[in-house]
Amino acid sequence: MAARIDHLVTSGTFSLDGGTWDVDNNVWIVGNDDEAIVIDAAHDADAIFEALAGRTLRAIICTHAHNDHIDAAPALAARTGARIHLHPADLPLWKMTHPGTVPDADLTDGQVLTIAGTDLTVLHTPGHAPGAVCLYAPDLRTVFTGDTLFQGGPGATGRSFSDFPTIVTSIRDRLLTLPPETAVRTGHGDPTTIGDEAPHLDEWIKRGH
Repeated sequence: MAARIDHLVTSGTFSLDGGTWDVDNNVWIVGNDDEAIVIDAAHDADAIFEALAGRTLRAIICTHAHNDHIDAAPALAARTGARIHLHPADLPLWKMTHPGTVPDADLTDGQVLTIAGTDLTVLHTPGHAPGAVCLYAPDLRTVFTGDTLFQGGPGATGRSFSDFPTIVTSIRDRLLTLPPETAVRTGHGDPTTIGDEAPHLDEWIKRGH
């Protein structure tokens, strides 16, 4: 059976630089009836576990290590035996949320992860965070962008560990080169497509989004 994409929204808080904000996060589950991976284990390990519906969880993939994207990862890993994968450039952020622990495996640019016969290629897209990655699944015509690209522009770069010129370069060189029909499944909010976002690059740069 071919891989499919399941989606749930979990709620919690995002904290950085002394501030805390309420947030709703998208959790993406990619797999078939037997096995799956979770992209961004946010806030509620129990809800994510229930959404797996008995499937074997092969991996927990972190698009980056802001607390709202990784806070439920250790609990979900403990419950399922799945390994947690993170780009090593985000280890300092990880340790802010989970001090004294480290993820189980590194994500590297160009690495291919396979689940239910479907390949997802890791694209290192720093800017929102140093180790931010996106996951491109051409067979699903989808890229999972975490907080790198949203409907309407780049992810936020106004806090520690982030940089606006860097995220613009990542989006321009790694994401906007994908086929325009590619669905952009984001870390928060509604999906979009590469074709819908690509025409607005110059506008983003001018306003310093």
